[in-house]
Amino acid sequence: MLAFRQASAFLVLFLAAFLPAPHCAQDPAMVHYIYQRFQVLEQGLQKCTQATKAYIQDFREFSKNISVMLGRCLTYTSEFKSAVNNLALRVEHAQREVDYLEYLREADMCIESEDKMLAEKLVQEAEDEKKIRTLLNASCDNMLMGIKSLKIVKKTMDRDGSWMKDAVSNSPKVYFLIGSRNNTVWEFSNMRALMEDSTKPGPRKLILTHSWQGTGQVIYKGFLFFHNQGTPNEIIKYNLQKRTVEDRMLLPGGAGRALVYQHSPSTYIDLAVDEYGLWAIHSGPGIHGHLVLTKIEPGTLGMEHSWVTPCKSQDAEAAFLLCGVLYVVYSFGGHGPHRITCVYDPRGTISEEDLPNLFFPRRPRSHSMIHYNARDKQLYAWNDGNQIIYKLQIKRKQPLKFEGGRATGAARTPEPPGEELCTQ
Repeated sequence: MLAFRQASAFLVLFLAAFLPAPHCAQDPAMVHYIYQRFQVLEQGLQKCTQATKAYIQDFREFSKNISVMLGRCLTYTSEFKSAVNNLALRVEHAQREVDYLEYLREADMCIESEDKMLAEKLVQEAEDEKKIRTLLNASCDNMLMGIKSLKIVKKTMDRDGSWMKDAVSNSPKVYFLIGSRNNTVWEFSNMRALMEDSTKPGPRKLILTHSWQGTGQVIYKGFLFFHNQGTPNEIIKYNLQKRTVEDRMLLPGGAGRALVYQHSPSTYIDLAVDEYGLWAIHSGPGIHGHLVLTKIEPGTLGMEHSWVTPCKSQDAEAAFLLCGVLYVVYSFGGHGPHRITCVYDPRGTISEEDLPNLFFPRRPRSHSMIHYNARDKQLYAWNDGNQIIYKLQIKRKQPLKFEGGRATGAARTPEPPGEELCTQ
């Protein structure tokens, strides 16, 4: 304030130096006005100084309050952080308790689920076995014990092919199918006409509307069943008298996408006939080379049942069925010896342990086909252009009895490790 007054006095003296002397002043009123204005300015400066001091004091108090509040915030932050950490520990402990309780609950559920699945599996096995007994209810008690003899009926230049008689008809006609891909069937009036080329009349030539694939054809009740060429899994039922397609079906489960037998590189589906009717032998992806046995209803071409067998396609060359039992012929390298080393019975009444060593007479090459004729009780085979008949040694089993849902009899063994695919 003192400095302000000194500045004001200096300003007055400075201005007075430029004013005329009093005796020279012509307007005293002007001087009085200037003096009053300086007084007003001095008062304004005083008020500004007082306001500034008040603002400074308020700011100091505000800063002090802020410092106190920041200290409290730090204290509260530390306390809150400690509380949060404590809560996190309690939540983690609670989560472990919940996980343990959930584990106990799931363990109880798993035990209940396993018990339920086991009970359902037992019920399903009983139902499936009942269906199999109903399906294979014919009185067939024969089992193969050996190959008695070999007879070469005819020789041709064709390495692959199939030949057969109708398995259930009394007709003496013989059917001759040359090659693994063809549509021409030769019908001979009897076995002598096939053996003697000069026999009159000659064979009847039947041109099919579709070509077959492989050598797995069969004649059953006057119909030719074969794998349709160009399709992976289509089976055709062909009426030989009308020369028309009677019906067709598609085998499920990836059938026809893999060879049935390693040493028969053109056959993807092998059909067979025995005392129980029509069967299909095939393989496919996802079953690790195992053979699948499928029972087919020949009238409607409906699939009745299917099993994954323990027999594999590796080193196999052919297979046939006799009384509902699958016999698979193997030869290592395709040059013999030819022997049956895998047997599968869907009813679980016989297995390899019940049979002697089953060898075929040694041949230089593997068989193109081997089919069983239930009426003749013989095997019809094609081997390197030779049409062969194998006479069989067959033994009767004790008639099957079913006790408590299981088959019993003289040849009873534990059920082979086959897996049922589906039923219809």
